[in-house]
Amino acid sequence: MSDLLEVNGMVISSMPIGEYDRRLVILTRERGKISAFAKGARRPNSSLLAGSRPFSYGILTLYEGRTSYTVRSMEIRHYFEKLGMDLEKTCYGSYFLEFADYYGREGMDGTPLLKVLYVALLALEKGKLPPPLIRRVFELKMMEENGEYAEQPLRPVGEAAAYAWDFVLRTPPEKLFSFTLEPRALEEFSGAVEDLKRYYLDREFKSLEILEGLRSGL
Repeated sequence: MSDLLEVNGMVISSMPIGEYDRRLVILTRERGKISAFAKGARRPNSSLLAGSRPFSYGILTLYEGRTSYTVRSMEIRHYFEKLGMDLEKTCYGSYFLEFADYYGREGMDGTPLLKVLYVALLALEKGKLPPPLIRRVFELKMMEENGEYAEQPLRPVGEAAAYAWDFVLRTPPEKLFSFTLEPRALEEFSGAVEDLKRYYLDREFKSLEILEGLRSGL
C-alpha cells in the first residue's frame, strides 16, 4: 500500500466479495469513477457497513495501491434513506446510479457528473417534482456534461418543452430542479430527451427495465 488518499464521492454500486468484503464502485470528484475494496464491510460491527451501500455520499479515505484502492474509513454525509421507503423512487434512484456508472471514467474530473447525480437524488428524495420530470432533466444534463447533446430537440416540440430544454442546458446543477411542466409539455420534453438517448447511448439499463415494468403495473 502507498499513501492515503481522501476523496469526495458517492457509492454507485456495491458487490459482495468473499465472505466479509465488498467491492465498491465510487464516483468521485478527484479521480472520476474508481473501484475500491471495503474489507470486512459485511461484518455486523464494521465501521464500513453502512457506508458501503449504494447512494452513500461523503468523504472516503483510501489506500492507493498499485492496481487497486482499499477503503480505510468513511465520513458519510448523506445516505438518501428516504428513497428506500418508496419502491418507485428506489428504482428511479438506482437508474440514476446506473446512468452515472455508464458515463463515469477513471482519471476524469468527476465533479460535474457527481453534482448532477447528487442534486437529482435530492430532488427525488424531496418529492416536490414528479419523478418522470426529474429523470428527463437528469438524463439531458448528464449527456450535456459529457458532450453528447443537441442545442435544440431533435423533434418539433411546443414552446414550454423547448424552453425546458434550453433551461437545462444553460443552468448549473444546483438550480436545475426549479421548474415544472404541464403533462403535455412533459410528454414532449420526455420524448425529445428519449430521442437524444437513442442517438447517443448504445446500451440498455437493467434498472430502467425494472422501473418501466413497475410503472406499467401501477
